[in-house]
Amino acid sequence: MDQTAWSQVDDYLTGTLVPEDAALTAALADNAAAGLPAHDVSPTQGRLLWIFARVIGARRILEIGTLGGYSTIWMARALPPDGRLVILEADPHHAEVARGNIDRANLGTRVDVRVGPALETLAAIRGEGGAPFDMVFIDADKANNSAYLEHALAMTRPGGIIVADNIVRGGAVADADNTDPRVRGVRAFFDRLGSESRLTATAIQTVGAKGWDGFALAIVD
Repeated sequence: MDQTAWSQVDDYLTGTLVPEDAALTAALADNAAAGLPAHDVSPTQGRLLWIFARVIGARRILEIGTLGGYSTIWMARALPPDGRLVILEADPHHAEVARGNIDRANLGTRVDVRVGPALETLAAIRGEGGAPFDMVFIDADKANNSAYLEHALAMTRPGGIIVADNIVRGGAVADADNTDPRVRGVRAFFDRLGSESRLTATAIQTVGAKGWDGFALAIVD
């Protein structure tokens, strides 16, 4: 099996289980036209985030790392009309594209876009003292994953979930000698995840249109 086969299976699963969606298709097209990197989740991964949010009855979600808003649209659609999704994006251009995609999907009233370095924005959100989040999706720069986990844990209710994407790094995460800051960041994230008594976690390797990677899932006890 190789990337061609993985992509073919993903195409089959998407065609069978995830109907064509004008707003999501347009979001990917606009992201590409705006020069954003093709780092969006796949359609099946987006549907998985939607299912996670629906299963736990999420009313408040935090997304750390938004890019062009493709995953944002998936999660915002899982919220009730009065739900709230707070999204963090460091790059102002990416955030502008995301706003356009979110507004076209008629989800602007559910989404609060925060622009700036995520660690600074997270500290500000904690200082606001709002209601805890039901779900946090971590998909930003991997070097800071452990710090993002600390903030997520502090702001997620018991019974809520924390999801982190891109945690296998093409298998590099298993290499203790790897010096890539992204790999080191993911390994630090796993060290923290495995030692935190308030979290029960697992991680799953995946292959598909996005290559060999995976996600981590933790519930706050």
